[in-house]
Amino acid sequence: MKVNRAASSLLLAGAFVALPSCARAAQPAGHVSGEYIESRTADVYTGPCFANSEVNLTGQEAVLGWHVDKGTWENVSLDDLNVAAVVRARATLGDAFSNPLPAKAVLIVDQRANAAQRAALVHFAQAQAGQLLSNVVATETQPIRFTVDASKHGTASLEAGDLAQITTRAITDTDEICHNEEVYYEPLVSHLTHAMPAVASQSSYRGNHLGSTWNESNRRSAFIATFAV
Repeated sequence: MKVNRAASSLLLAGAFVALPSCARAAQPAGHVSGEYIESRTADVYTGPCFANSEVNLTGQEAVLGWHVDKGTWENVSLDDLNVAAVVRARATLGDAFSNPLPAKAVLIVDQRANAAQRAALVHFAQAQAGQLLSNVVATETQPIRFTVDASKHGTASLEAGDLAQITTRAITDTDEICHNEEVYYEPLVSHLTHAMPAVASQSSYRGNHLGSTWNESNRRSAFIATFAV
């Protein structure tokens, strides 16, 4: 896949049928749909030679975010609510030859949600990411803003209070280095209906629960997607 082809070549419809190694297929506890964003500390769109040089040196961290357009989970309405997760694993996420577990996770739930909605958002996120979010070291309640700019291909953003942030833009020809790039790592969660790689113009985590923080820019480390469960 080359990013300078028609936009439809970037919409990887049906390309992620197999579940990522960190995720599990949970029995649905409701029906929800919306948008998803993800950024990691390693390129997800890259050439094999670059990816192999980074294995277990980087890529152990990720920020994940969901915006629920509409739907219910555990009989609780989650319309227009958001939830995010920050992960620090023990190995490069997505590497088929390493085990990233146990991982530590911080969950961030929308401050507009009531108590029942907050619990449902947590359980929804855990159902999508499986064991990757099984070891939650902290749950924060923050204002979360999730936006997708339909007028600018590949542009989206997530702001989870002052803890985590992702902003993305589309991949262009100038982002290619070896001209042998492809989607090397799949998204970390299940039930995505469309997904496309993107450049994380900025990706950061500034909390104190995972033993490290990060602030990266202009890395081909993001996915933006839609989901339906």
